[in-house]
Order: sequence, then C-alpha cells, then structure tokens
Amino acid sequence: MKIVTYNVNGLRQRITQFGSLRNLLNSFDADIICLQETKLRRQEVTADLVMADGYESFFSCTRTSDKGRTGYSGVATFCRVKSAFSSEEVALPLAAEEGFTGLIGNSLAGKNELPFFMEGLLGFSNEELLSVDSEGRCIITDHGHFVLFNLYGPRADSDDTERIQFKRNFFTILQKRWESLLYQGRKIFVVGDLNIAPQAIDRCEAGPDFENDEFRRWFRSMLLENGGQFFDVFRAKHPDRKEAYTCWPQNTGAEVFNFGTRIDHILCARSCLHVADDLEGHDFIRCHVKECDILTQYKRCKPGSNMSAQRWKEGRSIKLEGSDHAPVYVTLHEIPNLSQHSTPPLSARYVPMVRGLQQTLVSVLTKRRVSEQMRSCKMSGLPTDEDIVTGSTCERVKGSFDNSECDVLSSQDSETNLESNEQSGSSSQEAVPSVSSGIEYDKVVPGKSNRSKKKARSSQCSQLSLMSFFKKSTNVDNVVKDSRTDIQAESSQLDHYSNEASTVANQTGSSEQYELRTDVCEEASEFTDDSKRKESNNVALLEWQRIQQLMQNSIPLCKGHKEPCIARVVKKQGPNFGRRFYVCARAEGPASNPEANCGYFKWATSKSKN
Repeated sequence: MKIVTYNVNGLRQRITQFGSLRNLLNSFDADIICLQETKLRRQEVTADLVMADGYESFFSCTRTSDKGRTGYSGVATFCRVKSAFSSEEVALPLAAEEGFTGLIGNSLAGKNELPFFMEGLLGFSNEELLSVDSEGRCIITDHGHFVLFNLYGPRADSDDTERIQFKRNFFTILQKRWESLLYQGRKIFVVGDLNIAPQAIDRCEAGPDFENDEFRRWFRSMLLENGGQFFDVFRAKHPDRKEAYTCWPQNTGAEVFNFGTRIDHILCARSCLHVADDLEGHDFIRCHVKECDILTQYKRCKPGSNMSAQRWKEGRSIKLEGSDHAPVYVTLHEIPNLSQHSTPPLSARYVPMVRGLQQTLVSVLTKRRVSEQMRSCKMSGLPTDEDIVTGSTCERVKGSFDNSECDVLSSQDSETNLESNEQSGSSSQEAVPSVSSGIEYDKVVPGKSNRSKKKARSSQCSQLSLMSFFKKSTNVDNVVKDSRTDIQAESSQLDHYSNEASTVANQTGSSEQYELRTDVCEEASEFTDDSKRKESNNVALLEWQRIQQLMQNSIPLCKGHKEPCIARVVKKQGPNFGRRFYVCARAEGPASNPEANCGYFKWATSKSKN
C-alpha cells in the first residue's frame, strides 16, 4: 500500500500541467493521495477538479472570506479503488470527516453540542473551534486499521500575532483529537504540509535559535524520542540525511541550489498490527513501513539540468512548471483487507454541486434578468432571442411603447433595412424603419463583431447622397487631402456633374450609388484607422524604449558578481508597502557557494554608488 502527500499549490494548475486529474493521480501510482493547498472555492468545485475514474475523493474548501482567504487553502484525499460500492480494499475508507473539531457536521445539522473529545477544551468557544475548521485544512478518513489525517497547517509570520494565535489554537485542538483517538486504541497516520521544519537539519542554514521556536518545540514533543507517541517516518528511515527538503521559495529561485526546508511530513502513532503474546521489538515502522522518501522528480527545477543553469544565470525569465513543493510517499506492507463496505457519504460523488445539480445565486439571478429582458422585448414588439443574430442583444427597454428603444440593432435587421431602402429609393435623411408601429430606433450602435461593424458602417454610408461625396468630409480629410483640393477648385463643374448624377440615381435606383459610397467610406476609414494606429504604436514604442533605457541606466550592479540586479516591490503590509528595491538576480543558495545569490540589497529611491 502506497500513500502520497503533496502540496500542489493550486490543483487547477497541476491538472493543466498533467492534462487531466486522472493523469496527475496516476503519475503517483499510489493507493491514497493527499493533496494540500488546492485553492478551490466551494462554489467553483466541479467534477473534473475532484473526481476521476478509479478514485473516490473527499475534499474540504475554505468556508471563510476573512482577509481574502477565500480559495486560499483547501485539501483533498483521493483513494484508488476498484469498486466504490462494495469493496474490501483498505484504500476505500469506512468513514470520512471534514475538519477535526467535529463541529462542521453538527453546524450543518443544526446541532450545538460539543463532541465528547472536546470536553477538555473549556477555554475555547464554539466560534473559535469552528474558525479552526473554516479554512479547509483537514480531511479525516478512517481506513479501519488506521485513521488518516490529511492536513495543511497554517503559516504565521513572526510579527503577525493574530495568525500566531490561530496557529497555536489549530495545533492545540488537533493534539486533543489525536489523544482522544489514541486513548481509544486507534492507530493514526498524519500526512501533509504542516508548515513546520522540526530540526535544524530540516532547514537550509538554520540559525542558532532555529529550534527554539514554539511550534518546532511542539512538533518535537509529539515524537517518540521526546516522550510523545508519533514517529517521524522519514527521519526514522533516514535519520542522518541532509539537504532532504520538500519546499523551496518561489520568488528566489532557491530550488536551483536545493536551498529549501522540510515541512511536508508523514507521521504515525501506536504499535504494529500484529497480534501476538510477545510484541517486544515490534513497532509500526519496523513491521509495516517498507520505504519513505521524497519524490524529487516532481521538483520544478531538476538538479544538473540545463534549465537549472540558465535559470540562475539569466535571472527568472525561464518559467518553471510545477508546485514549489515535492511530494513525500510511504510504502506499507502487511496491511490486511477490510470487510465489505461502501463509500462514505462525504465522498464527492454524493455532493450535489459536483454532479451539477446546484446553481449559484449569481447564475440564477443572471438567467432571471435575461428572461425578463426577453419577455419585455417580446411584449413591446422588439426582437427576441429568436430574432437576434449572435453578437446583438436587446440591452434594455424603457418607458412605454412610444419611447421604447433598443441600444443595439442586430446585423440581420440592419441588412434587411438597407435592402428595403435600396429597393424603394428612399431618401438618406429618413430614419430607419421601426420593427413595429410606434417604436423608433433612435441610434444605431455597431456590434462587437467585424461583420456588425461593417454593416453599421455600410448603413451609415448608404444614407449619404452622391452630392455629399464631393463635399469636404472631416472623416477622410487627411486621407484624400490633395485630391479634394483639386475637386474643390472645380466646384462649379462638380455641382453640374453631381446634379446629373443625382438625377440619374433617382431614376435608376440607389444600388450603384450605395456600392460606390460604401467602398470609398470603408477604404478611407480603414486607411485612416491604420495610419492613426501605426502612428500611435510608433509613438508608444519610442516612449517605451526611452523608459526602458532610463530604467536600465538606473539599475545597480550587485557587489558579489558585478551583474545587473532585478527590481522587486514590497508586498507586505507596513511602512514600506509598495516600495521598490533591487536585489542580486541570481538564485538563492548557500552562502558558501559563490555562484549563488550574493545577498545584495538596495532601495530604489536611494542614490546609486556604482
């Protein structure tokens, strides 16, 4: 049996990277796959994001929007099974639970009592307990022989007292749940990104006070060697391995030099599954854990690859595909099957919104508004959705029948009106005929499509007389300036010719006149637009080149490599928020490596000394 834990840093991105959710899951060849930081909002969860053939899934999403945390975290557990409805497989859980306080299910059912294992937490209110589970950080699955916790631990900056307290509450309540299960004799597996590197060996160039952090001390207190009941499975298998990291900062290129930290863990508690009189020397690690390691092939930057070298030599112009974490796996053996059982109700297959049966409030209101608009158009005699060509919509209907207006005229109606004008030889000054009596279209606004633009332009051009063609037009003045000067010099002759042409047009119809004027208008307008666009683009290009040159001249050189730095902006709230600064462009790495980042820093507002 194989269990994998992986912080995907956005499930959508990983699905896109692998082509489908099933391809992503199959790449691990594992029985249970626990994902963290899915970044899925509950109202956006669809079947293609949480369901795949051959897998049963259980997910939890953020239920709060405090400080923009909607879609911020999220976890999902995928269990590979052959049959979901009647199976003996250990991978298919007997039960599943969202969160670990036990209150999410109660709140949905309208209950208010605390679970029995929370009776010792008298210092916490129900609101505080629920807030711990409100960020979608835990899924618990009961696999009979053990209970599996899929966790995404909260992160807290050293100066953020509110999040530090939240993180403290999170692990305090979580520990209480573990103790309750262990008291019942249950065996526990804890997997996920806990956002804690327990020892100095688990962090690149850890400082002297690194292990004094309260959360690192808490983590170590839970381990068997310090009086706790948990094994750190990776360290149990590889006690002295250095530079075994699972996470690397995204914005510093630290993965190039493997300058990271180990915060993704697999923990297990209690004895082995064997039943014997003498269990001395038996424990879960010796009896059931075959291997535990880091899947470094999932790293964004592979050690020794050409892309790795180019990444730090040329800055960050090369985009790396993948998460900023690497998966961790454990392989178990001698895990017996279970009795026949079916999928727990928490499975994604039973969630209505995943199956497409639930609509969001926005979609309902949008459909209702469109329906009301179409009904109003139909009652007023305006074109409905059956009459309007794609790209043209009746935006609004206001007032009574006498002053109704439709802001956008469909290309189909425009074409029909043009044809009727040509056949009847109507004057260019006449308004466009209304669809029904008593309704006038005050203006014609071109649609978004190219066809509707051309139709609207043709409609406007066809309403001009031949006489107006020879008059000076502000629209095409810049295009035909020279020829128009000659034409104006012979205005008397042109008046004579235009009168004759107008008479002929009235006798023979306006089709030739319409075609001539349409071609001239379109060509002149397009030529004018292209000229203005090219001139504008040239001006913008020259200005941008000037700005780039100024920026290039102001970029300092780093002290360690004498290379141009890169500019960054402070994004953390505080007195320096939004302020620009310069740092060495190379990837972050050990201070002993001269090829790595030299640590140069300079505020952009200060004067350069180079």
